Amino acid sequence: MTTSGRLLSNLRGMRYGEVLLAYLEGEQRVEVFNSFPMNQCPDELWRALNPETLAKEANATFAILNGPRYWLMDGIGKVQNVEPVIRDFGGIEMRRVATIELSGDVARTFYQERHVNRGAIWYFDAGSRVHELTSPDAKTYVMQAYCTGVDESLTEASLSDLGAKLALPAGWSYSSRVLDVELVVDTTSHVATVLQDELENTYTLVD
Repeated sequence: MTTSGRLLSNLRGMRYGEVLLAYLEGEQRVEVFNSFPMNQCPDELWRALNPETLAKEANATFAILNGPRYWLMDGIGKVQNVEPVIRDFGGIEMRRVATIELSGDVARTFYQERHVNRGAIWYFDAGSRVHELTSPDAKTYVMQAYCTGVDESLTEASLSDLGAKLALPAGWSYSSRVLDVELVVDTTSHVATVLQDELENTYTLVD
């Protein structure tokens, strides 16, 4: 197991939530706030969040709730590329962890790449199971977190058969495998490329 650069281990299965604040006037940007590692996004507080209220309180154009979510990487390393502003969203303390580049439509889209400035290293340990999307041009995206906000029945154990639930675009495929060697996704020197499926599970491009 690689330990160099690793800040936290045993992340797999940990719950968190995100609030995305979109600012479309002046310098357009989306700011990503994450409850990890400060708390595990208490369900009763998360369900009470109102995006319109959150946007108004933050002077944002609109807000998006992203979660609840569960990490699928085993460890994380971090180079702080974004000033870690702390905000309270309905009693859930969150830290700003990334910004998203805006280009064209800002609406939530599926199987389409977005670029996120997060400066992070994801570690998937040898012997761990990973779940991957492969695009028609042979790009591989590994699932970094699954979401129960759309389908509450999702569990980590059910992800091996997730492909049967997804309406994959033509030429795309979904697969699961157990790693023989550690997989490291390092985006400390460039923006990360991420996408979501229609159940809002999030994947990151494996360079």
